[in-house]
Amino acid sequence: MPPKRKGPLQLAQREVDEIKKQVDSLTKDVHSHGGSTEEAFRRCQELQLSAEKTQRMLKNLTKADELAPVGNYDQRKQEEEGRLQNLLERINALSLELSPPGPSSAAGEDEDDDEDDDEDSNDDEDDVDDDEDEKEAGKPPALSEHRLYKVLSDFKGEQEGDLSVQKGEVLRVIRTTADGWWLAQDTKGNRGVVPKNYLKMGSVVDDENEEDDEEESEDESEELTGDGEKQSGTSNWGPVRKALTEIDATDVLSAMGAIPSGFRPSTLNKLLVEEGATYRASHNIQPKLSESKLSFSDLFLDPDTGRVRARQVRTCVCFSLWSCRMIPTPGVGVQVLSRHIRLCAFDGTEVLSNIHTVRATYNPKSPKTWTFSPRVTGILPTLLDGECFLRCNSASPDLGILFELGVTFIRNSTGERGDLSCGWAFLKLTDDSGNPIPYRTYELPVNGGTPYEKDVAVEAAVTRGSPAGVFQQMLQARRQPKLIIKLKSANNSTRTQLSLLPDTLLHSQNCIQLLALHRQLLADALLLDRPTMQNADPICRPLLATFPKLLDEPDLLDALRTAWLGTETSMSRSQKRDMSHVKQEFSKIYMSSTYFLLHSPSLPCYRWADPPSEEQRARVIFSILEALKESQQTTGQSGGKELFVDPINQHLAFDVTELTFDLLQVVR
Repeated sequence: MPPKRKGPLQLAQREVDEIKKQVDSLTKDVHSHGGSTEEAFRRCQELQLSAEKTQRMLKNLTKADELAPVGNYDQRKQEEEGRLQNLLERINALSLELSPPGPSSAAGEDEDDDEDDDEDSNDDEDDVDDDEDEKEAGKPPALSEHRLYKVLSDFKGEQEGDLSVQKGEVLRVIRTTADGWWLAQDTKGNRGVVPKNYLKMGSVVDDENEEDDEEESEDESEELTGDGEKQSGTSNWGPVRKALTEIDATDVLSAMGAIPSGFRPSTLNKLLVEEGATYRASHNIQPKLSESKLSFSDLFLDPDTGRVRARQVRTCVCFSLWSCRMIPTPGVGVQVLSRHIRLCAFDGTEVLSNIHTVRATYNPKSPKTWTFSPRVTGILPTLLDGECFLRCNSASPDLGILFELGVTFIRNSTGERGDLSCGWAFLKLTDDSGNPIPYRTYELPVNGGTPYEKDVAVEAAVTRGSPAGVFQQMLQARRQPKLIIKLKSANNSTRTQLSLLPDTLLHSQNCIQLLALHRQLLADALLLDRPTMQNADPICRPLLATFPKLLDEPDLLDALRTAWLGTETSMSRSQKRDMSHVKQEFSKIYMSSTYFLLHSPSLPCYRWADPPSEEQRARVIFSILEALKESQQTTGQSGGKELFVDPINQHLAFDVTELTFDLLQVVR
């Protein structure tokens, strides 16, 4: 009877067992000092290549490759992968212990001199050298000749075996590995492993070659500056070279294995930083000129009522962020400062609205779950409010809402800050027929990578294996990262106020009333009170000049909401229906509270995800509002000079933009 054929997984298990026997034998020989070190190092390199080959084969195996059903296939496969990974770590440790010392640059020069002096050696030695060269050329990368690489950024060793290096230092790489940690030696003879991302890749670094490159670049720059038709002192190569060689903190953390494979640098945060105010709400609430530049395309007055004319847009939805589930943690080595979601209107190719940020609530007992809109005493801060709205007039059939889950972190070793994308989700707002999707709760899968990448998992372990049973499929579905949101309809009052806002805006629902009042005051100043439509002189309206800044500093926006809520509750129904009285009271509240805060010398500058700064700003805002309230009750005035003049802090010079609204500067 012929022997029973073995499946691929069983063959891989036998290969792992064989590698383990060889590793145990090599470890025993090394510790007993049996045989030469060179022979042990050669065996170690061969074992490493064999183990990496088996690891690649094991990774590509699936349950469908088996000749017969295998019970607990995924578990057995993961066990073998874990065994093989442990063997690779033992092999790397042995290789680090057995690797021969790399010659220094001075020794290399001496060897070159010796070779020049011994050019007339016998033919046998030449043949041996030729054979050695041929063998060296045929060796794999791990056994290739030692090369010099330049360090691109400082690296401080975090554990035993790491080599601490500084930017600009030249290292001799002794051995390269597939895990991204290369064995290197510095000019002082110190050895250790360094992440390959910190080294200049792609070419051998030599001091003479660098000097030649610098001379060539200088010559090219001189030729450019010498030509009268070209600009002097400018070159596009500088930014290109910086982009090619600059190391991002995310790449370093990926090489170290500190973050999951699906994490990327935050795409939306990059737009906020690089594009300035283009993707901020403070830019979108400004009026937009028509094509003729003689009127506004999104701001009109109703001649009968004197109020802003309501405008309907193609898309106007309200939604709630509920929670995120099974979101991987960044790992060790980083301290998370903020977990948040950045959201915007998106059509698959470009961002069509401002980018709004909602911070998530984190519970250490369930680290993979994010929640929104927590229960707090008083008003819910805008930054934590998951109730949002979107107005967009785009006619794109692929219009939807893009949700980018992100964290702001700081590296414990270097103190470097960064923004990571933990995945993204997309909710298309129309079906295949072009009709709006129904109001209900949606569970959106969270994808890894960027919005422009497809089929990238947030965490590699989530997609490993292919479950066959229904119960296993249900368990794996529960492990998938998901974002839960709810689309809902707005009441009549909210719909009326939303129709007064700009055509494109995404923001928190708790600010709709403040935005509508600002819109009404803006229409009065630009359409009703201006002498002529061609008049572009600065308008003395401090509220209009400074209100957009509140949308970039949500704690000040919350202070205005609190002050306005207290005033609105004390107004009668007839006063609330009188728009002129409401606008007058709103302007008074703004000038007696938020305007003081904006120009207070004791208020620190707003900085995103900086807990000490946020706590200090909260204390200053509370103390100033209490002082203003006390001054209003005792003297009947909005505030005294002691609130503006502070002997402790340094004051800035007066700027006319603090009081005037310049239409030509802010109009879109």
